[in-house]
Amino acid sequence: MSDDIFCQIARGELPAAEVARTDRLVAFLDHRPVFKGHVLIIPVDHVDTLLDLPPDLMQPLLDLGREIAAALGTALGAQGSFVAMNNVISQSVPHLHLHVVPRSKGDGLRGFFWPRTKYADGEQQAYAERIRDALRS
Repeated sequence: MSDDIFCQIARGELPAAEVARTDRLVAFLDHRPVFKGHVLIIPVDHVDTLLDLPPDLMQPLLDLGREIAAALGTALGAQGSFVAMNNVISQSVPHLHLHVVPRSKGDGLRGFFWPRTKYADGEQQAYAERIRDALRS
């Protein structure tokens, strides 16, 4: 059993602004988002990288990523999304995670330079609630 920060979030030991949870996956807002509404999706059970992902978890991971990408449009007015996964290099936490980032034309994101922003007090939970509501609809 790993004890990385994402394992702790998956076990409920650390707080996170969750937007979705299944028996095998957890989706929550990145605490340093590229843009507000930036979601990370992780397996509940520790998986290091995409190469270690059990085949039977690939489809559920991508399905949840697709659902969240759609919800970002409904919840936040995003015109699209950027979906990405790092493996070892640039993987800030050694636990597989899929980024789903809301995008809008002219948002300033260029290539793989990811400027980061911060949520104001209480704002992260409000974003999480909007995305959860959109996922339910």
